[in-house]
Amino acid sequence: MVDKCAEEILKILRNTFPMPKWTTSTDDPFKTLIVTIISQNTNNRNTARAFEKLSNKFRITPETLANAKTADIEQCLRVAGLYRNKSRAIKQASKVILEKYHGSLKQILSMPPDDARNELLQLPGVGPKTADVVLLFCTGKPTVPVDTHVNRVSKRLGLAPKDGNYETIREALQSLYNPEDYLAVHILLILHGRKYCKARAPLCDECPINSLCPSRNLFK
Repeated sequence: MVDKCAEEILKILRNTFPMPKWTTSTDDPFKTLIVTIISQNTNNRNTARAFEKLSNKFRITPETLANAKTADIEQCLRVAGLYRNKSRAIKQASKVILEKYHGSLKQILSMPPDDARNELLQLPGVGPKTADVVLLFCTGKPTVPVDTHVNRVSKRLGLAPKDGNYETIREALQSLYNPEDYLAVHILLILHGRKYCKARAPLCDECPINSLCPSRNLFK
């Protein structure tokens, strides 16, 4: 049963923010994996710039990236930060997918959710958030990726424990909402975090869900 307060928060957020059209797209899972690796500790603008450069130089396939020179991948990803680590991870993950899974993520993504998640976590450069993004966006498997905005906003709203780690937050959100709402929960908490519930100076007076927020008086 969905928590009533959590349900009301989601309802208000749905009425406040339109869901981006791209969230309903089932893009190439491998491309989603690469974009998400690039996005680690990187803002959206630089992620997009880095992926565009990579796409202009290479076909985004496991075979092409597995055989690319690491230095050439690095040159494309410089704008994204931590580009050396990410370039190595992309090359290594591509090689594993090529050799172990015949160049496709289909085998992994056809597994039951927990098995697919565990298998993705074995790939170089893939942590919980990256695995959850691929599972949710590419297959609709029931999971809630926790990025920095979801982490902050869910704790301030009392949807997750204040001292919760990634898994604690993910499990808390999944226990509060129905699986068919996980995508909306992920996206809307991010949008809310960007516009209102900012890290340093949250706009509590303008916040559309301030009456439901237990943290609303902490920033005045």
